[in-house]
Amino acid sequence: MEMFIKGFNSIMDIFFKMTWLNDLSGFIVQKLLRLDLTSQIGGSIQFFIFDTIKIFILLTLLIYGISYIQSYFPPERTKKLLGNMKGIKGRIVGALLGTITPFCSCSSIPIFIGFTASGLPLGTTFSFLISSPLVDLGSFLLLMSFFGFKIAFVYVLVGLVLAVVGGGIIDHLNLESQVEEYVREMPDVDGELETMTKRKRHEFAKEQVKDIFKKVWPYVIIGVGIGALIHNWIPQELIENLIGNNNKFAVLISTILGMPMYADIFGTIPIAEALFLKGVGIGTILSFMMAVTALSLPSVIMLSKVVKPKLLTIFVLIVGIGIIIIGYSFNFFGYMFI
Repeated sequence: MEMFIKGFNSIMDIFFKMTWLNDLSGFIVQKLLRLDLTSQIGGSIQFFIFDTIKIFILLTLLIYGISYIQSYFPPERTKKLLGNMKGIKGRIVGALLGTITPFCSCSSIPIFIGFTASGLPLGTTFSFLISSPLVDLGSFLLLMSFFGFKIAFVYVLVGLVLAVVGGGIIDHLNLESQVEEYVREMPDVDGELETMTKRKRHEFAKEQVKDIFKKVWPYVIIGVGIGALIHNWIPQELIENLIGNNNKFAVLISTILGMPMYADIFGTIPIAEALFLKGVGIGTILSFMMAVTALSLPSVIMLSKVVKPKLLTIFVLIVGIGIIIIGYSFNFFGYMFI
């Protein structure tokens, strides 16, 4: 058993924590750039090199694997699967299906439109819409590499709960009339499902890697840059006063700060890591990440073209209040996860 644990820890160090890459980036900064790692400039460059390369390596492997799995769940098959499920069962499956779609919130909306046009219950489609940008296999593995298994697991769990509960509230409010008419009137075309060969699945996965890489790489670079700035240049006292554990409004502030931004979870993790290293509460950090990924301003604007103001307001309130509750809960019980 002890050998198994040591072996598992070694795999974690090599693949997830990438201690070898941390040593390599430190060597580059110290020996090649001749900078002191304890200096602000040296520490920032080391942070930037390490986190950028680490995230891109993980992104490539994770998106490929997730996309290969996703090839078994095209929208047509997903609609047929969800069409046979009602109530909480449909919402749970909708939320779970959201976890295998490596999309940001804006990319999830066209699929949400397709599901709604096909007549799926509104609660099921919103459970999918909430979970898709918020929780996926990639976010779980990336979070595990930065924060450990417990935090990653609980983040995914509470994200799914938020998606199911949020969809349930919308379902019970009978808000079908709040969907724009053109969405309901869109033709629902179900073609023959193509049986993909293994070769086609690999090609699909490679194309997804290229496509998603093109979309997310700027946000990763910006996120890592902000993370390096927070980690090495912004004074500890300033962060503590704004969103530190002594500020009872920290979770609310981080949620509000996150909402206007547009990024997926890959771009928020380096910022979260820097805040974590500065001693910010895990609940405050996760509320920021959830607000950026699930309630970004561009996605809310896109959704406003699909649903009427009443439903849009209810959606934002449900997800926003849910994120705040999750944030305070994590801060209160944070000692259990670290």
